[in-house]
Amino acid sequence: MTFLRTDLNNGVLLLTMDRPKANAFNLELIGELQNAFKQAARDTQAYIIVLTGAGRVFGAGQDIEELRSVGDASIREHLQRTYNPLVLQIRQIEKPVIAAVNGTCAGASLGIALACDMRFAADSAKFVVGFNGIGLVPDSGVSLLLPALIGLGRTMEFTFSNQPISAQQALDWGLVNRILPIEALQTETMNFAAELSKGPLGAFGLSKRLFNHAVLPNLEEVLDYEGHMQDIAGKRAEHKEGVAAFLEKRAPKYT
Repeated sequence: MTFLRTDLNNGVLLLTMDRPKANAFNLELIGELQNAFKQAARDTQAYIIVLTGAGRVFGAGQDIEELRSVGDASIREHLQRTYNPLVLQIRQIEKPVIAAVNGTCAGASLGIALACDMRFAADSAKFVVGFNGIGLVPDSGVSLLLPALIGLGRTMEFTFSNQPISAQQALDWGLVNRILPIEALQTETMNFAAELSKGPLGAFGLSKRLFNHAVLPNLEEVLDYEGHMQDIAGKRAEHKEGVAAFLEKRAPKYT
């Protein structure tokens, strides 16, 4: 079974995550995304990449049930196989990557959206850091990418409170480039990508490499350190209570 739809049209590669019911990441979906970006890097007919979700949710982050199956194993090792290489693929591919955020974008899905070069969002989209909500810490590059876009104070407020950032707030703070009506999001994003595909693609790639060097030179180091912190958080009682509360649809009781 595949959870990723791909469509290449006039130089624009559309990647649509489609895993009911909230496009939550499991190993299969992450692997399909890694393979898609690997192929896109080699595909001379794919100039621009657009990443979106099926339905009205961009992505709910990591599938909690699958995360529970990690048990006492290292979450850091899980990140090293999954989100860390995917974030680096998105940042290192020398082609523009646009996230069309069609709805709620939470946890690891937020990290993947932040790793993209641009974000166009539906006016109904919401961005949720999410990790502290189940007793974990930000990973998937969120600890670096979110403060780089909206500032440290706002990042800490919305990490600790776990409240959603609205589409309008995201636009005002520089988290997204544009907000659009949900019915126009994909069409407008694809039209923008098609126009972009007519530009100097080699210069785009070199510019992206330059921005990575100037703004995100320590991305790999941060991803690795996130893994260390996640290993610590994942072994604490707070995480067990956070997951139990999430699955039981109740407020967590932290001691």
